[in-house]
Amino acid sequence: MRLPLLSYRPHPSIKLSARSNSPFRLPCSQLSTAPPSHSPCLPALRAATATGDLHLGRRTHAVILTSGAAANRFLTNNLITMYSKCGSLPCARRLFDQTSQRDAVTWNSLLSAYALHGLPSDAFDLFHLFLCSPSGAPTALTFTPLFKLCSASSDLFPTSRALHSLAMKIGLDSDDMVSSALVNVYSKFGFLQEAHYIFDAMDERDVVLWNIMIKGCAQLGRVQEAFLLFSALHRSEILRPDDNSVRSILIVQQSGRIFEQVQAYGIKRRLLDDFSDVISCNSFMSERVKSGDYDTVLERFLEMNRLNLDYDNVTFVIVLSAVTSGHHYEVGEQFHAMVKKLGLCSDVSVSNSLMNMYAKMSSLDYANLVFEEMEVLDLVSWNTMISSFAQNSLGAESVELFIEMSRLGVPPDQFTLASILRACSGISKSYSLHEQIHCFSLKQGLFKDVFVLTALVDVYAKKGRLEEAEILFSGMDWFDLASCNALISGYVTNSCGNKALELFTSIIRAGERPNDFTLATVLKACSGLVAFEQGKQIHAYAIKLGFDSDLCVCSGILDMYIKCGNFEEASSIFSNISKPDDVAWTAMISGCVDNGDEEYALNLYHQMRQSRAMPDEFTLASLIKACSCLAALGQGRQIHGNAIKFGCASDPFVGTALLDMYAKCGNLEDSFCLFKRMNVTNTASWNALILGLAQHGNGKEALNLFKHMISQGIEPDKITFVGVLSACSHSGLVSQVYSYFDSMRINYHIDPEVEHYSCLVDALGRAGLLGEAEKVIETMPFNASASMYRALLGACRIQGNMEVGQRIATNLLGLEPLDSSAYVLLSNIYASANRWEDVNKARKAMANRNIKKDPGYSWIEVLLT
Repeated sequence: MRLPLLSYRPHPSIKLSARSNSPFRLPCSQLSTAPPSHSPCLPALRAATATGDLHLGRRTHAVILTSGAAANRFLTNNLITMYSKCGSLPCARRLFDQTSQRDAVTWNSLLSAYALHGLPSDAFDLFHLFLCSPSGAPTALTFTPLFKLCSASSDLFPTSRALHSLAMKIGLDSDDMVSSALVNVYSKFGFLQEAHYIFDAMDERDVVLWNIMIKGCAQLGRVQEAFLLFSALHRSEILRPDDNSVRSILIVQQSGRIFEQVQAYGIKRRLLDDFSDVISCNSFMSERVKSGDYDTVLERFLEMNRLNLDYDNVTFVIVLSAVTSGHHYEVGEQFHAMVKKLGLCSDVSVSNSLMNMYAKMSSLDYANLVFEEMEVLDLVSWNTMISSFAQNSLGAESVELFIEMSRLGVPPDQFTLASILRACSGISKSYSLHEQIHCFSLKQGLFKDVFVLTALVDVYAKKGRLEEAEILFSGMDWFDLASCNALISGYVTNSCGNKALELFTSIIRAGERPNDFTLATVLKACSGLVAFEQGKQIHAYAIKLGFDSDLCVCSGILDMYIKCGNFEEASSIFSNISKPDDVAWTAMISGCVDNGDEEYALNLYHQMRQSRAMPDEFTLASLIKACSCLAALGQGRQIHGNAIKFGCASDPFVGTALLDMYAKCGNLEDSFCLFKRMNVTNTASWNALILGLAQHGNGKEALNLFKHMISQGIEPDKITFVGVLSACSHSGLVSQVYSYFDSMRINYHIDPEVEHYSCLVDALGRAGLLGEAEKVIETMPFNASASMYRALLGACRIQGNMEVGQRIATNLLGLEPLDSSAYVLLSNIYASANRWEDVNKARKAMANRNIKKDPGYSWIEVLLT
């Protein structure tokens, strides 16, 4: 893969160079196409594919590489299929990307993989690339997995029509496999006329195809038509109806002549005998789960229930697996009730399946209830609950359960350790637990397990211990994208964006393929660094990989452009997102606020509510900030009401933003009431109230609040002292302003910044100590700001000090030559001293430079009814 995206400087602890002996890279030589039937690797490869044994498949891949047979396209295609069937789709895609000489079989292998895993977006993106590639024309095996994906969702039915047209155009519509797939799609979605047309035109039709037509007619209530097809199949010379033919009619026709005839046929030909055998039925449903046909599993279970057949614990394990994998959560509780009724809750495997289902539904209370009611627990039971707590950010509960498990003497495995390490990474005070687990994994020989090692990298990175994370990462003998993502995320979390970009570049240079999480994280690194050029390159790379429509990546791209100041491009990207999620809406709204377009931010929120997207605490905090900037108290109250409605009012970010909004809008009473009701007050919330009091001239109240803050053990920060010094300035407390200024440095070790010196200069100027204020400016460790000069110049006008005023005005105009306030204030100083000639000179200087006095304005809020 060719992508020198960023300037690359390899990190000393990273060893991801493109090695020719890496098990995930192919030599650059031309691929051979001859099937190596004599290859000793082929039987092992086929065995791994048939049994789903990924470990065997990886070992076989390694042997192929070391034997020099990796250049054979036939083996490459089989390897892609093996990785897909073994559930390692990223490896299949990576191998595909590294294969330079692809034929139609190569493309078809990966398309079939996407179909097997139910990934229509990836499949159709790949199909589009195939059509644009020089690898030859699509074959029947190209279309069949695509039609399979189309049959899984009614949203894709228009796509299936387009594929049908394309198949006709290239002459594949008469192919039996394509025709069979088309009959399946059309009949499934009720287009029986089209299905009949294709079905009747076919020269060869197997029993499966007949059954598709029979089932399609029966499910639409056209039982007579289904029976006619059933009879025609019976009269054919070669084929006969099978058990699926019989059930397709019996499931919808519970009585009557047709029911009796079909049932008699099934009994006579012993087609229903296997259905009464729970072992055979379980075997059938298990195969359907493996192939991802979860709907058929539920249909078969309903048939068993309708015919009053017995089930056992294995039946429910299989069915609950189908419910969980197929996301049929609406019927999950019904199956739980059946399990209780049949007294199967005591079966460990059934209870484990119930726990897993509830955990995937994010119903942890129910999952925990099942766990607590279990009389016997196995390792799977403990692992299920520990991982469920960890995945739902309940690290403390996960750790507590792990400690209980250890106390009872249950030995953990690699999955337990990986889950508990994930829990530790989400707990701010997990002390040395992750280090103890690290030592335990070494002792038990589990340290080199990919799950454990990735979790260790993640926990050390999130704890800010990047050196240990890098050592663990560099010690890996294989490439693992999850570990790379963990380290990149750790770099970004710890403000090491440059290292994150370096590691990302090394991944690309090694020929590996990042995923959506990788791209979203490095885009966040670009946002933090304001690295606009790198961000644009990653945006282009995301488009190349087909991730530009991924919501997670889109939100990262959006945030990057906003943080880099390119709001126009961000708006364009946002408008192209068909269904923005809450993250995209929040990024756009906060971007508007940061760029000073608060009114548009409020308008976007209105659109967000219409789109049914739910705001979170970050959305609401940004909107409240917009109301603060606009002094829109009425709008702010409405957002406050929304925060209460959505359960976000108690969030520290939202609470602090509300305090600030009410204070800046002059409603100090509501600000105080809100402050008293807050369950948790942090430095930011105290700061908001102190600044609000200082801004509105309540200096003594602000200082009293500061003293109360200190008495409560809350540590002040630099923003706190801006409020305190501002309060002293507005109240004329010159002696106290020096005291607090010195205390900030001596007692709290906070180095004064420009804002603090501005408050000090302002306080001295208001007190008439202009010379002292000028001396502070001259002795500051950095240059004075224009606002500082402007405040002192205003004080010179009030005090009528023309000498100091002239010097300050000269300095101010040196910084901002077009600042109208400098000319106006200087002119007023001259006028107070009756120096009208100098007044005219100041006015002429403004006119010569085409400088006009800024007009005054007042805020008003228009209430629309």
